[in-house]
Amino acid sequence: MISQPSRHCTVELQALPSRIGQVRRIVSAQLRYWHLDPLIDQAALGVTELLTNVHRHAEPDKVCTVEIELLLDRLMVSVHDHDPRLPQLRDAEPFATCGRGLAMVAAVSESWGVRPQGDAGKIVWFALPAPSPAVALPAYPVYGAVEHAPARSAVVG
Repeated sequence: MISQPSRHCTVELQALPSRIGQVRRIVSAQLRYWHLDPLIDQAALGVTELLTNVHRHAEPDKVCTVEIELLLDRLMVSVHDHDPRLPQLRDAEPFATCGRGLAMVAAVSESWGVRPQGDAGKIVWFALPAPSPAVALPAYPVYGAVEHAPARSAVVG
């Protein structure tokens, strides 16, 4: 059996509020390109929450790498930062304005976790089930391509 090759995209950035919105748009565009439109909202929300955590909590810097990879039937999204401290899932108070990020990631994803990288920091990841190729969306036309109507024969009279 021949399997579909993996698809991979990496973005390195400073986790600043203006950049978080840009990365959200990059992730959305990449998923559209891969014909994974049904996953855009969940992936964009998850990556926004993880990047917001880097912005608010990571030390010594805000440099991080966002990675999205399609592996057969799973979309893996991860954020690697240089802070070795591991995040913890918390119960936020009903009217709290922060503290729900990982709970939201857990709610929209199939699974999530943290991989310590020693002095190099950590990777926080989540997985989303991808539609099977049999139910994948049809291919989009190439940008700028012109659809041609079927040729008609001319009747000479």
